[in-house]
Amino acid sequence: MALVRPLLVALLAFLSLPVEGQDQAEYQLGPGDNIRIQVFQNPELTVETRVSENGTITYPLIGVVRVGGMTISAAEQVIARGLVKGRFIERAQVNIILLKNLGSQVSILGLVNRPGRFPLETFNTRLSEMLAMGGGIAPGGADVVIVTGTRDGKPFRKEVDIAGMFLNKNLSDDFVVAAGDVIYVHRMPMFFIYGEVQKPGSYRVERGMTIRQALAQAGGPTKQGTERGIRVHRHSAAGKIEQIEPELNDRVQTDDVLYVKETLF
Repeated sequence: MALVRPLLVALLAFLSLPVEGQDQAEYQLGPGDNIRIQVFQNPELTVETRVSENGTITYPLIGVVRVGGMTISAAEQVIARGLVKGRFIERAQVNIILLKNLGSQVSILGLVNRPGRFPLETFNTRLSEMLAMGGGIAPGGADVVIVTGTRDGKPFRKEVDIAGMFLNKNLSDDFVVAAGDVIYVHRMPMFFIYGEVQKPGSYRVERGMTIRQALAQAGGPTKQGTERGIRVHRHSAAGKIEQIEPELNDRVQTDDVLYVKETLF
């Protein structure tokens, strides 16, 4: 029994490790990728090379091989067939190891500190890590980011509340990004307030902000202003602008325009 517990702990630790081989099997090679090619029982054919801009590599005995856009298993089969067809090896068993996947990139756009295209350096790069590569969300950027791409050949789109992911412990939203994903950070949600307030202007819509809090953000009513009968101009679901008179504890919405009236007394 003394040996069982350490062995069980070791087994559980091993099973909890990410199975990178499964991710690598689905990975499509692209320009800039660095790979190592090995042939079973033929160490002299071990080569480390880079996929060229046109998606090809040069391999001993068989010359130029196009591997761009192929999964790693498909590229292994192409090289193996070339070795067998040329009668260099009777039964070629080829293994390709991805050293650096510089061919797969993610674009980060909008209000981040360093927008641009960034390579996926590992198979398990998460959304938060990609945002960190882009320098994080810039001042004026929204907490919610939009991620688009493809998954299983189908269009993919997801909105992720980055701040809420950590504040509310929704770490499942910190998913693994994929090659070709685009991460977009829109401007922060704003509301506008004018009329009889101390500091009319535009302000950020904070989490759960109420009309009362928005009024306080603008310094409160002037001596001539009143909290009663505040009007809000808001975009409806149909895209039209509606005028409503909310309660002070109602929530502020993005692009709301608040008007504080003058008191009659």
